[in-house]
Amino acid sequence: MSSIRKGDTKKYLVNPKIKLNLKVKMTLLIGLLIIGMFSIMGAFFHFFFSDTLEAQLGERALSVAESVAHVPELREAFALKEPASVIQPLVTPIKEATGAEFIVVGNTNEIRYAHPFPDQIGKKMVGEDNDRALVHGESYVSKAVGSLGQSIRGKAPVRTSEGEIVGVVSVGFLMDDVESIIKNYSKELWYVLISIVVIGIVGAIFIAHYIKNVLFGLEPEEISHLLLQKETILQSTHEGIIAVNNKGFITLINVAAQHLLSKEGTEIDQFIGKPILEVLPNSRLHEVLEHGESQYNKEMLLGSHIVLVNRVPIYYEDTLIGAVSTFRNKTEIEKLTKELTRVKQYADALRAQTHEFSNKMYTILGLIQLDKKNEAVNFIRRESNIQQKWIRFLVEKVPDPMINAILLGKLNQANEQRVQMSIHPDSKLTYRLSDRKRDALVTVLGNLIQNAIDAVKETANGERKVSVFFTDMGEDLVFEIEDSGPGVPEELASNIFRQGFSTKEGSHRGIGLALTKQVLTEIEGSIFLEEGELGGACFVVTIPKKCEDGGEANE
Repeated sequence: MSSIRKGDTKKYLVNPKIKLNLKVKMTLLIGLLIIGMFSIMGAFFHFFFSDTLEAQLGERALSVAESVAHVPELREAFALKEPASVIQPLVTPIKEATGAEFIVVGNTNEIRYAHPFPDQIGKKMVGEDNDRALVHGESYVSKAVGSLGQSIRGKAPVRTSEGEIVGVVSVGFLMDDVESIIKNYSKELWYVLISIVVIGIVGAIFIAHYIKNVLFGLEPEEISHLLLQKETILQSTHEGIIAVNNKGFITLINVAAQHLLSKEGTEIDQFIGKPILEVLPNSRLHEVLEHGESQYNKEMLLGSHIVLVNRVPIYYEDTLIGAVSTFRNKTEIEKLTKELTRVKQYADALRAQTHEFSNKMYTILGLIQLDKKNEAVNFIRRESNIQQKWIRFLVEKVPDPMINAILLGKLNQANEQRVQMSIHPDSKLTYRLSDRKRDALVTVLGNLIQNAIDAVKETANGERKVSVFFTDMGEDLVFEIEDSGPGVPEELASNIFRQGFSTKEGSHRGIGLALTKQVLTEIEGSIFLEEGELGGACFVVTIPKKCEDGGEANE
């Protein structure tokens, strides 16, 4: 099982030049981002509070000015000989009640009748911003420099009962007081913002520490270097590699796998995110995901290729997060595989002959020890005649030594296992095979006859029969291998040539017929299943006589 542990990658990585540590870099970047954002936010709130407070104080001053301008006693005082004697005592308590910095009342000539400082009464109003009230009769807010300094003023005209403008009321708040209020608010705001910035920087340090751990302690430059290195290795390897997540969706595929899928026209990115069973229907990666167990050196058909597959689960901190499958095309080692198959078949045949010969030798020894010389001689002659009969038949009917040898070996193997194997007397194969077809035919006959022998092992001794027929008449070579076994159920007939499918119990099954189908396809041959006369399975193989170069072979 694969697993990833922190520190393993860092241990063997050659570091590129790194100017700043990731933790420092992230802390600085996040810190600067937070400081910048909250500085802008603080400036915005400062100006927003200033504008809002000035607007509110202006509205408040205007409201007080309009209220004072509508006081009947004040309006009537303008008709008196000494208006200030009535107006000054009238507005003083109003100023104190409203918190205004000043309430100034003047006539149409801007001569003061009321002022916070009595010595200013009788003097002309300062600011020169009374025309809108005195001339146009408007109520408004202004900002100007008066006798007390710069202030926000609310101004309202004073009218008689007939509507004539006789004066103006000016209520104001000094800008120094406004700025003091704004300063107090801003101070609290900046304290809060600075506290948030400090918390943000501390959080940035924790975030940087967490991300550093998640990245196995690697720096961004190291990750980039490692990714480039791994991608180069991944795409240059001759083994096909496909990785899936725990849902069975493809997360990685390399060029070799793409070629083995026989989908060269498809971009690799188009495979990513697709279900593995959609791209590779006979994949068993879902079994690895279900059971979490590795599978090694499994044969399967991938497109038109026979491949050896390793499937391994991927764990991260004891959690199954996916699986990876590596497979290698057997094309480059296919000849060796076939040679080994033939060697095994020859070895089985020799073992059968040796075992049978040993039994017969012991039989002869026993007859001699019992002084049954005549019986021993007859036994030797009979066995010799059987072997000679097989050899003469095969030499006459099958001149090719390779085909002759595999048939003779299987005859001896069947005889050892008490299986009655026969070759139809009308069989004939004098057609000269090319090396490629000879190799394929050895594999086909070896697998099919072996399957037939295995199929009849469970039947009664007298019913264990295997029949072989072949002919080279016509344009094709035709072979029939029939047995008296239980046969293949009709519902399973369509699956018998599929990689991994088998009606036999045990592991490492379902390879022989798939391999047979594969090698026949390579020489443009075919194989199909028929009902046999012996009651079991009957496989019919046809191989065209046409040579690989398009000509006809000579007999």
